[in-house]
Amino acid sequence: MLKSIILNCVILACLTFPAQSQTPPDAAKSRVDAVILNAYASASARLPCKVKSGGKPKMMKWQDVGKCLSDAYQSVDWEDVSRQLQSIRKEFGLQANGILSLAEQSLSSHALPYAKVFIVKDTRALLPLSNALLKFLPEGSLQDLPVTEKLLKKQVGTFSGIYLFEKTGEISGSRNRLVLFQYTDDKGKIHSASERLLLDTFGVPWTDAMPQPGFRLPPDEIALR
Repeated sequence: MLKSIILNCVILACLTFPAQSQTPPDAAKSRVDAVILNAYASASARLPCKVKSGGKPKMMKWQDVGKCLSDAYQSVDWEDVSRQLQSIRKEFGLQANGILSLAEQSLSSHALPYAKVFIVKDTRALLPLSNALLKFLPEGSLQDLPVTEKLLKKQVGTFSGIYLFEKTGEISGSRNRLVLFQYTDDKGKIHSASERLLLDTFGVPWTDAMPQPGFRLPPDEIALR
């Protein structure tokens, strides 16, 4: 009698959760990767961008950098990406946060190196650590690269990662989300970048940044139900 009850429970479980028990996790990951790779293909159609540089010390124009990255990001059909991910989620019986987690992993693993994003004539130029650049920066990129402050015209430390900062407008009350960075000086003290809008105050050497992953499509526009 007990064996019969256990057998019935096992059969019921298989009937109730067929997708989870029969579908290998790698299959869903592979399908998500294909969607994300297509998104990067769309963005890459706008790349690489020729970026001018100038000033002392010479730095890539933050306006050119920001426009290039923004145009590439906006060229992706995020509604279509969302529809495809939603279809995969339903097919494999995944929760919304599960499929989003797979998408975020894929977005990070396929981030484009700066060598495929920008064309810079003067390789001695600095890559500006502007908000427009930092919001696309993959975690761990540019780590320990020398950071130069433009006004001081000297190296002030080494790049030590990014962080999020939210600022509420005094009049509008709207929240602005900024991506800032921190650096470590030669005494080991960590400094945070100013809360003000970063344009071209700080920079890292373009030659050092070139091979590193720099353009990561963020998942902000992915909408799952």
